[in-house]
Amino acid sequence: MPKMKSHRGAAKRFKKTGTGKFTYQKRNKRHILTKKDSKRKRQLRETGVLSDADTKRVRQMLPYL
Repeated sequence: MPKMKSHRGAAKRFKKTGTGKFTYQKRNKRHILTKKDSKRKRQLRETGVLSDADTKRVRQMLPYL
């Protein structure tokens, strides 16, 4: 039986924590930053934790992570 392949797009976007949850970088911090206030930009620096519903889907895409 051949090995399963990891979804490369998902592999670049998600990292697994020690407890098995997935973290990701928040969106909306690439361009057009002048109109966004400092508080919003500061909060976008933090990493997000994936919800349980999405974790199930990502776990299927990343079998070896």
